[in-house]
Amino acid sequence: MNRLPALLLALVLGACATTSKKSNLEALKPTVERFHQALRWKDFRSATRILVPERRKDFQKARLALNDDKDLSITDYEIEDVKLSDDGHRATVQSRIQWMRLPSASERTAIVTSEFVFRDGAWLLESQDDGPFEGELPSPSTGPEQPPSP
Repeated sequence: MNRLPALLLALVLGACATTSKKSNLEALKPTVERFHQALRWKDFRSATRILVPERRKDFQKARLALNDDKDLSITDYEIEDVKLSDDGHRATVQSRIQWMRLPSASERTAIVTSEFVFRDGAWLLESQDDGPFEGELPSPSTGPEQPPSP
């Protein structure tokens, strides 16, 4: 008889964790789309708001220094894969991104891996490898503790 309340509690907690993970995934998808769309339309201010706070200032400075509002064109993107961590607070997103950065007239394509973290009720981009912002955000393999390579 005493096992029944414990079993019910375990089932409720398991259901809540599954629901929480599912709702986190549902919240992630529009964030990833919004980030890619902002980049595509050169709305770097909106894209910056999706970054973790400690990366925003440097990202904005790089956009100005590289003259990205005029010289960078994201020509296409496609979200290929999304994996959510077991706890539902980290996600790895793979996207195929095509871009051009003047003075080069060649279009480049890369499979970009982005790490998003769920902080204070929102998904934020923490790290990214490859693509037009390579080297600006630490890559997922080095993690957030290490500074970006020069």
